[in-house]
Amino acid sequence: MTNAIWNLINDLSKKSGITEILINGPKHVFVERGGQFIQLNANLPAQDISTFIKEVADLNQKICDHDNPIMDGNLPDGSRINIINEPFVQGSPAISIRKYLKSISSFDNNPSAFGLTPKWIEFFKALMAAKLNVVVSGGTGVGKTTFLNLLINEINKTERLITIEDTLELSINLPNVVRLESGAKSLQSKSNLSTRDLVKNTLRMRPDRIIIGETRGAELFDLLQAMNTGHEGSMTSVHANSGGECLSRMETLFLLAGFEIPLLVVRKQMSSAINFIVQLGRDNEGQRVIIEIIEVCGMEGQIILTQTIASREDGELRFKGIAPKVFESLHRLGGMPYNFFENMD
Repeated sequence: MTNAIWNLINDLSKKSGITEILINGPKHVFVERGGQFIQLNANLPAQDISTFIKEVADLNQKICDHDNPIMDGNLPDGSRINIINEPFVQGSPAISIRKYLKSISSFDNNPSAFGLTPKWIEFFKALMAAKLNVVVSGGTGVGKTTFLNLLINEINKTERLITIEDTLELSINLPNVVRLESGAKSLQSKSNLSTRDLVKNTLRMRPDRIIIGETRGAELFDLLQAMNTGHEGSMTSVHANSGGECLSRMETLFLLAGFEIPLLVVRKQMSSAINFIVQLGRDNEGQRVIIEIIEVCGMEGQIILTQTIASREDGELRFKGIAPKVFESLHRLGGMPYNFFENMD
């Protein structure tokens, strides 16, 4: 596998801070670094683009051509790749490669990741030990997968973990893990299971925790059911630009899935299943940071109650003065000291 694109990817892998490689055409190649797009001085042969697509499809045991114009997959280093082929894109196939900052592997090794301080890292470690259910929320490219990886790294190695992703992206170093891939239709199989099919099967596989890389549809119903029936400490991510929008987005996923369930019942499911929403975003310098930590506190009438535990102010994640309602669990199961929230500043 030696052509101009593989050489370009290998060269860029040696440079720090690059999170995306975007190939719009032979002379239109961009990278994202620090939240900014930078155009490279490139001139890729069209034949190399075609060869690269064929080789990546073969690596993923898939087909990407005029009859199968869209492909999601992985590169050998674990990066996610999306390709959309002609005739559905004008001029040249469009290639998007999501690079992961593998240097961010654990809270201990990266104490300032996402703008955190040691005190807030202690909070998230207690949250994982207490097996509380977490939704990581954020827009495109703010590090939802990377932050899920940090949380997963804090899970006790004695637990059994089942992950479900549409393309394998999570980086997991636990012994008792089964990784499921939805939509993984390959050259060897005509089956095409949805994420919801896999979630329902997961409940028969004796998981301690269920992790869905990103919730996009009807699988939300089954995940919330699992969270409510003994699979504590489960997690997912949702594409949303604020904590409030995250809850609205999940309601919308329910309704669009076609369930004939009253909205009040949907909200009760959500309010009883979810403990915390962690909202990610970017600061003024384009760095990925935690914007808010929101606790879901049940319902009052038809409204889901939430309280903000922390929010980002003046470049720091600041405690808002209200201890979580699940503090007793954080103390008893997560080892959080009773005086943890004193003198947070």
